Amino acid sequence: MLNHVLTNGIIRTSDAAVPLGDTVIVRDGSVDWVGERADAPGWEELAVVDLGGKTIIPGIIDAHSHPALVAMSRWHIALPRTDDLDELLAFIRDFGQLHPKEEWPYLYFEYYSPAIFGEVAPTKELLDQAIWDRPVLCQDAGDHASWVNSQMLEMLGIDRFAPDPEAAGLERFVRSGSGEPTGLVLENAHIPLLPRMYEALGWSPPEEPTAETILPVLEFLSSKGVVAVFDALIESPEVIDAVVEIDRRGDLPMHYEGAVRFRSLADLPEALDSVRQLDARRVSERTRIRTVKLFLDGTNELGSSAVLEPLLSDDNSGRFGAIQMERDELIDCLELCNRAGVDMHIHMVGDRAFRTACDAVEQALRSPERTDHPWNIQVTFAHCELIDPSDMTRPAELGIIINWTNHWSGGYFGDEGIHHLGEARWSRMYDFTVVADAGAVLTFSSDVVSSAELHRADPFFGMQVAATRVDPETPLDSSRWPEAVRPRAGSVLHIERLLRGYTAHAAVQLRITDEFGTISPGSPAHLVVLDRDPFSTPPSELAQIAPTAVVFEGRVVSGSL
Repeated sequence: MLNHVLTNGIIRTSDAAVPLGDTVIVRDGSVDWVGERADAPGWEELAVVDLGGKTIIPGIIDAHSHPALVAMSRWHIALPRTDDLDELLAFIRDFGQLHPKEEWPYLYFEYYSPAIFGEVAPTKELLDQAIWDRPVLCQDAGDHASWVNSQMLEMLGIDRFAPDPEAAGLERFVRSGSGEPTGLVLENAHIPLLPRMYEALGWSPPEEPTAETILPVLEFLSSKGVVAVFDALIESPEVIDAVVEIDRRGDLPMHYEGAVRFRSLADLPEALDSVRQLDARRVSERTRIRTVKLFLDGTNELGSSAVLEPLLSDDNSGRFGAIQMERDELIDCLELCNRAGVDMHIHMVGDRAFRTACDAVEQALRSPERTDHPWNIQVTFAHCELIDPSDMTRPAELGIIINWTNHWSGGYFGDEGIHHLGEARWSRMYDFTVVADAGAVLTFSSDVVSSAELHRADPFFGMQVAATRVDPETPLDSSRWPEAVRPRAGSVLHIERLLRGYTAHAAVQLRITDEFGTISPGSPAHLVVLDRDPFSTPPSELAQIAPTAVVFEGRVVSGSL
């Protein structure tokens, strides 16, 4: 437990009362004082750490990620990054030849770009050309579509006569006009059928969520300065059991929050019961489950986002995209959550989804029910990639929190969305400047779902992409987009806004402002010591910033002072 004076540095507190100093005093693991050393009260009995000009910021909060899914994905096979379909199929074919089905009965590859197909459809027959003797799944880069071969469809029991597991909604097997499944699966519609396939194979993948598999993911996040994380989709109770076990051992390096998924008003009561049951399993306040999660639409790259103006193609979801529920049902869901005291976190991508959700929140706030049941929940909109200009100020007006994944701000998803949206709408995506200027709470996150992209969960990598609109790993084609900058260049996020969104604002989303988000006297010491000051680092070099020490609850959990 720290009892130290950390001095001769740059202390950026995210606290308006004392935004900047050169010294912070920590006693018994809590912040006792922060400011200029010349003004510091007595501290002679404490150990002194000379920061040597290093910068301290509040602990970072990743406000939408998937550490459990990352842990469960460790057996997945990484595909090469390529725009050549023949190269991709050759890689899959060669892997299958090197690893016969007796060794690897089911192959799960990730990720491919939807743009790789051009005018060719991702069909089962195409994938059969690479491997036909066992089930194969390839996951798209947005993680909302899967390309499967004929053997997998057969083992899942899906043919032209078999209905999808979900009667309605976003999760479905794409079919031809005759009802034959094409090999494209949207929103993980296959997952409920996997036990059937595994039973037929006599094999199950090594994806159990345990303390031993989840802790390394949390430790990686911790090494990058993260002291709190919101797990935006809890797949099973075993995930919480694993996190609670880590906490019980005293090894949990961060605060952990999670969300339970629901799909409709009909299954929301069950999800709310799960929230209560899972939250009751915790052994401390370090783990909390108090949120439900809704996927309101799909993705722009697949043409499955819910949009106000027609899509240029109706490949998968019709002229205006797909939406899980309309306004009135969402209002009823919000009312039920409010009575239960459970927050709601909503995935949305298209501008129609955004407007529908804003309208639902607005109507719920005006409901006569507020007389007997005051509004006491928080609603967070995640992603919000395309927002109609007329709706930009509504989050601030309605108290809606907006969460954005910074490392998507460049070329991570390419420019495939143009195929469905057209260039004008595509160029308006990922712009949160007006939303934030209007006063909305804007939080940031990594939203990583697999081991293959875990390295992108580094908040400073995300900051660099958001501050430049250039992805150093997956840049846009510079022959089409000058200097690989994603339009519009004026939508860059500046470092002050980025730091606030990862700290003070993210603490609001997780309801942990009493303890996290700022460096303030009386709060536990959640600190990150950086090797350089983000405010004096060029935007194109932010990813090079490295934490040298991470302090959680007054103890060093990564690096050293």
